[in-house]
Amino acid sequence: MKKRLPPLNWLRTFEAAARHLNLTQAAAELNLTQAAISQHVKGLESQLGTELFRRLPRGLELTDAGKAYLPVVHECIRRLATATNEIFGQGKTRLLTVRTNLVFFTAWIAPRFGRFREKHPDVGVRFTSNIWLDNSAHDSDMEVRYGKGDWPGFDADRLSWDELFPVCSPQVASALGDINSGGLDALENLSKQTLLHVIGYEEGWGHWLDEAGLSNVQFSGEIQFDTLITAMKVAEHGDGIALGRTCLVEESMEKGTLVAPFAQKVPTAEAFYLVRPANKYLHPHAEIFRSWLLEEAGKGR
Repeated sequence: MKKRLPPLNWLRTFEAAARHLNLTQAAAELNLTQAAISQHVKGLESQLGTELFRRLPRGLELTDAGKAYLPVVHECIRRLATATNEIFGQGKTRLLTVRTNLVFFTAWIAPRFGRFREKHPDVGVRFTSNIWLDNSAHDSDMEVRYGKGDWPGFDADRLSWDELFPVCSPQVASALGDINSGGLDALENLSKQTLLHVIGYEEGWGHWLDEAGLSNVQFSGEIQFDTLITAMKVAEHGDGIALGRTCLVEESMEKGTLVAPFAQKVPTAEAFYLVRPANKYLHPHAEIFRSWLLEEAGKGR
């Protein structure tokens, strides 16, 4: 039968008494009376069913059980003290927690985040990812989501105004030829390519092909991904064509790792939004981060 975990104050008392081997000194350290220290030790020994100390005329001596127990208790208390100081200690600020779409963080926030740190070095931020939308998650101050901005119970600020267009590696683009001419050779080259699908977007390849008048093209293969960042990486390596969104492929296109083989771009009704629970107090640091995001988003309009 497993022993119940003793109360933390008993364990703290045992650890202090074991270090000092003196109840009076342990009492002074913990700001307790000597009687309280003695009571805690007796309670711990009673619950564990064994003696931890031998009482000597001048001080204490650990029993074999006490010697075995002390390193574990000491390490646990040390780690608790360290973590408490790091997170809540004097001069520590509350970390702002932001859940974010992984591809938006990688392609949009990360390249700009240095500017935020320069302007607000005292604002601590913790980023977590949200590949899948979870309305039940309340462990963050705010969240970046992709959709149409209509989440009941949440306020949403739009961060992107995107167009949809295919992207691929320069090598794949050269093999396609002049797709924009609409010739039979160009369509045949296109049909040999692999489409890289990303699930979770309402406006995907089917939407773009319909708008481009290419819905009848039969492709040689399709691959599905659960996030656009993986599809884009596969496209960069020349293994297919991904459907890019303006704000997410700008950096890759500037570097030349992705190109747009089609001239036609289709506006999308979906976008990235910064969302937060409605009618909820917004921490000052969260407001600072929100204002910065909206400022950066405005530069791209």
